[in-house]
Amino acid sequence: MTTSTSETRAVSPPRPAPGRVSPGRPQPLGATVDEDGVNFSVFSQNADRVELLLFDRHDAPEPSRVIDLDPDLHRSYHFWHCRVQGLAPGQVYAYRMDGPGDTMMTGNRFNPRKVLLDPYARANINSVWDRSQALGTQDNCATSMRSMVVDLDDYDWEGDRPLNTPLADTVIYEAHVRGMTASPSSGVAHPGTFPGLIEKIPYLKELGVTAVELLPVFDFDETQVLRTGPDGEPLYNYWGYDPDAFFAPHTGYCADARNCQHITEFRDLVKAMHKAGIEVILDVVFNHTSEGNENGPTISFRGQANEAYYHLWAQDRSHYMDFTGCGNAVNANHPAVAKFIIECLEYWVREHHVDGFRFDLASELSRGADGRELDQPPVLWGIELSGILSESKIIAEPWDGSGLYQVGRFPGTRWGQWNGPFRDEVRRFVRGDAGLVGKIATRIGGSRDLFSRAADLPTNGVNFITCHDGFTLNDLVSYSYKDNFANGECNRDGSYENYSWNCGVEGPTDAVDVDRLRVRQIKNMAALLLLSRGVPMILAGDEFRNSQGGNNNAYCQDNAISWLDWDQADKESEVRRFFQGMIALRKRSSALRAPRFFNGRVNDRGLPEVSWHGTALGRPGWEDPEARVLSLTLAGFDGEPDLHVILNMFHLGLNFELPQISGHRWALTADTARPEGQDILPPGAQLPVSGHTVHAHGHSVVVLTSLSHDGVNR
Repeated sequence: MTTSTSETRAVSPPRPAPGRVSPGRPQPLGATVDEDGVNFSVFSQNADRVELLLFDRHDAPEPSRVIDLDPDLHRSYHFWHCRVQGLAPGQVYAYRMDGPGDTMMTGNRFNPRKVLLDPYARANINSVWDRSQALGTQDNCATSMRSMVVDLDDYDWEGDRPLNTPLADTVIYEAHVRGMTASPSSGVAHPGTFPGLIEKIPYLKELGVTAVELLPVFDFDETQVLRTGPDGEPLYNYWGYDPDAFFAPHTGYCADARNCQHITEFRDLVKAMHKAGIEVILDVVFNHTSEGNENGPTISFRGQANEAYYHLWAQDRSHYMDFTGCGNAVNANHPAVAKFIIECLEYWVREHHVDGFRFDLASELSRGADGRELDQPPVLWGIELSGILSESKIIAEPWDGSGLYQVGRFPGTRWGQWNGPFRDEVRRFVRGDAGLVGKIATRIGGSRDLFSRAADLPTNGVNFITCHDGFTLNDLVSYSYKDNFANGECNRDGSYENYSWNCGVEGPTDAVDVDRLRVRQIKNMAALLLLSRGVPMILAGDEFRNSQGGNNNAYCQDNAISWLDWDQADKESEVRRFFQGMIALRKRSSALRAPRFFNGRVNDRGLPEVSWHGTALGRPGWEDPEARVLSLTLAGFDGEPDLHVILNMFHLGLNFELPQISGHRWALTADTARPEGQDILPPGAQLPVSGHTVHAHGHSVVVLTSLSHDGVNR
């Protein structure tokens, strides 16, 4: 940090000097462009010196100008600010700060030798970044990350707005930006980027999903080498659950980052998704940052307001509480941090038209300064009650890394919640575990046992069987044991209890009978997911049997293990078309996606809203510890047909009694045991079923639709 003058110049020739520096204003935070300059504002409660660094180039080793902010002119309460006339979008900048020491007592971690990102920066550049130089106490200016001024108004949205698809009508597709198109098999012009993902929108539209949930797109350090794999290759942070900047799209997902295209490329993606009727939901990580524990790098937050941003141990504030398993935990309910989080979310909705958010380890956000669970966490209620976020989808992963588990009791009323019990119980039921039919009935009905508070609805539950964190659907039916040796942790990482079943052979097989059973099991789980009330979520690639070779924790595999193999989409067309058909069936049938629990309504044909059965009508076997079968009749209302669903997870085929409806007969709509082309049938192609029973093969799901005697679905 310079101490002799308020402004210094590097040796390299500067461009024409900007105009005068004025006090500026404390709000909004970040770098804000006006007619002929830029206003800068940053939060630091305890700093006693702040420098704004201006760089001529993204890769300049030193700033061309250093502006020393006078606290008498440039500080308002906890905010340091100035306005620099003549600056324009594209300007590269950063900060340095100094302040009181005694980290053990105060929690401060000021280091005037470290260059700091602006927490509110809209774009960042990492072209000279060296993480190792951000460690320790040495100066890291020449190898620092820098922020970039962005003009948010320079974009034509063509009238675009968030889509506001009702939750009950939503089908989520969880995807990784790079993983979607990084493989050469994707055939896109810019693999692994926002523009690359745009090229896959026609595929997503044809599949029928209504929302894409993107794994983290906030800037994160993908250059960090976590360790070396068994093959000698370095392993990096691939998933992105380790952010260092929250307002900035990830540099590595931009096709043209150095020309300040971060914002444009991401907005182009959102706009293109919306034109196809597909929402964009962002997976956000506010529970921890990339700065890690006390041995981690100084990137931004710890060098500006460590004592505010992080949970610190009261007896020794040089150490971090870690409720996330990632080295630190964000002190989300500190007033300044809550402001940061809420303003960040509002920014992505207001400026980028994002449709919603999924919050990683969201229960960490309900902890107070001492780490204990709060009854009314200010940040979570602030998100729920924000006017700007009022129509945005907000979805919690309702647990954290230290045992706080809030499924069904997450603070607030509007929050969706990842339904972990749905995942586990459906997996167990489909693999053939006995005595689960009562729980499965509850899950199909929207998990009323979990979401039973006065304002709760089935749509508070996000149902899933697989997600990025765990086996893919294909691996769930191909591996009884995880195989994570490629992660370089001797297979110690990842969950040991996956409720998987390999169908008789571990891993890939040429045995036709085993492979056919695996296909049937995949269809069974897809059917259960899409037949259940709540919001279904599909993992990208599950619809064409994407495999990670048994790796159930591929967080560090930026390679073919994680990248989708698009050749599979054609090779495994049977499974893909079944997913497509089941999504279409869900969209046609209000009974499958009603935004309320079963309440005993009766339709004009005298059918109650739901009737539960086993192989015999009215005998579902709730108390049978060996039960592996369940069937149900769903009444259609407002001219829609009735549905009858048969779930046979016994290993042998069984006959199931069918309810008789006056003036109607049943027609086969889906049967997971039938071959491609006969397993899922659209209206007009359904096969009439005669008699009072229907046969369901072992490990199969059958769906029947009521037809009037004139052949009409009603």
